Amino acid sequence: MITAPNWITRCVYGGFVLWGISLFTFILFALSPGDPAEIILSNQSQAPGQEQIDALRHTLALDRSWPVRYMCWMGRVFTGDLGISWQTGRPVSAEILMCLAPTLELALVAFVMVVLLSGASGMIAAVFRHRFADHLIGLLTVLSSAMPPFWLGIMLAWGISLKLKLLPVSGQGSFAHVILPALSLALGIGLLQGSMLRSALVKTMDADFIRFARSRGLGSFKIFFRHILPHALVPMISLWGICLGQLLGGAMIVESVFARPGLGRLTVQAVMARDIPMVQALVLLICLTFVAVNGLTDLIHRRLDPVMGANP
Repeated sequence: MITAPNWITRCVYGGFVLWGISLFTFILFALSPGDPAEIILSNQSQAPGQEQIDALRHTLALDRSWPVRYMCWMGRVFTGDLGISWQTGRPVSAEILMCLAPTLELALVAFVMVVLLSGASGMIAAVFRHRFADHLIGLLTVLSSAMPPFWLGIMLAWGISLKLKLLPVSGQGSFAHVILPALSLALGIGLLQGSMLRSALVKTMDADFIRFARSRGLGSFKIFFRHILPHALVPMISLWGICLGQLLGGAMIVESVFARPGLGRLTVQAVMARDIPMVQALVLLICLTFVAVNGLTDLIHRRLDPVMGANP
């Protein structure tokens, strides 16, 4: 069981991680070439003069030093104010909430696919190890892991949507619109984690307590699902938890391929427009998701693993 001091330590570490990444992102934009005020006015189809640029720089507090701007931004964040989008003039939190649902839908569907793919491929490869099914799954794992999700998405859209015409290629609406983007995210991760599950299952199959269970005359089906599988699933909890944060970040890239109106499109637009408050908030959201999911995963893992639970 995790004690209170450990929870406090984890919260402090998580806070330092969030602070460090937010500071790095802010410095990266502050040192990048180009004037955000001039870029914003140019994106509004204007030919800005120097007076307009100076006025907008003063409005956005760009005439202050970046340490002062960062401290002001951090002060507002602690009060729940993520600022105003330089691109739209609306609150950043409202813009993110409008685009959050499609990204969460994509990440959660991809997560379910990862669990199903890793579970099915790992069990099949372990049961039929060193046979054709095991070698075929290993080959598919290598191929899918070598392709980035956006490239895999393009290939799936070309083959399944354009050639076979089985699923819509882009947009949002029905559940069919989320299958291809989710599969693009989940295929490589699911098969790779399936190979890890296979290793854990094979190791458990060769353990002494499994030989003892067989010597007692227990059936193979009962041994596998009551003793082997639960024991091998304990290390998979951490992998599944970590991949949930990865899927949320990867969803932003895949959304651009399939033209989904989620956080991916919002991120690309914010980066192109040098909308620093929006980019800062999106980076903070992704980091917060990683920290929260990792903490929750570690808690579940400690609850399930008697060794870790006895030694917090």
